[in-house]
Amino acid sequence: MRTPHAPAPPAPPGPRTPARSALTPAVLLGAASVLLLTLVALEWRPLLDLDGGISRTTHRWAVAEDGLTQAARVLTDWVWDPWTMRLLCAVAVILLLRRPAARWTAGWLVVVVALATAVQQGLKAALGRERPVWSDPVDSAHYAAFPSGHAMTATVVLGLLLWLLHRHGVGLVVWRTALAVAVVSVAGVGLTRIWLGVHWPTDVLGGWLFGALTVVAAVAAHRRLRPTPRGTARGRSGGTRTPSPEPSTSDDPPRRPR
Repeated sequence: MRTPHAPAPPAPPGPRTPARSALTPAVLLGAASVLLLTLVALEWRPLLDLDGGISRTTHRWAVAEDGLTQAARVLTDWVWDPWTMRLLCAVAVILLLRRPAARWTAGWLVVVVALATAVQQGLKAALGRERPVWSDPVDSAHYAAFPSGHAMTATVVLGLLLWLLHRHGVGLVVWRTALAVAVVSVAGVGLTRIWLGVHWPTDVLGGWLFGALTVVAAVAAHRRLRPTPRGTARGRSGGTRTPSPEPSTSDDPPRRPR
């Protein structure tokens, strides 16, 4: 008498590819960015009323709290200024250029930050949204309002640098410190722009959304376009195999054996 064979267990799902793992956040961020851009362009009244209500309240606080306002000026003009962010990016590029295998990544970082600046300026020119106007301003800014250049630049630069730190396997203490600094900086720069009355809240939200979308798209492009390390070949599934123990020229950190 034959013993029936037990059915084979289902095969475990295959690992998610980088392209698939980035698709969902990219779609969500893209949809949110386009929706906000459309509402701002159409001057949707409920959104404008919300912007105005928040801005009037924070402006009254800024006028009354001179010490906090002075601190906000220092932070927004020197610590979280777009040029400070670009200088930080330049330092990272110099460090990457010191490693021949990381030069492609250095160029990628420069291109992404430059494109983000161009997109930001293009959106400002296309919408031409006016900044808040006050009879008793506590600070001033020029050019169009949407999206906030401070918020978008900080999101792009710090988001890319965080990804590079994670990719190169920094220690837990360094990673947590960098993450905390990045989160405080991205949130803080947006809040200072609203507090100082030079941006509407949705300008800052737009800078955060477009900045995050840029980071997700840039990381996906890096994973797809970075040259294949010498001594490896891509299979049909997009993975790599190493036919010989030649030294790799990749800028990936060495992986510990499991």
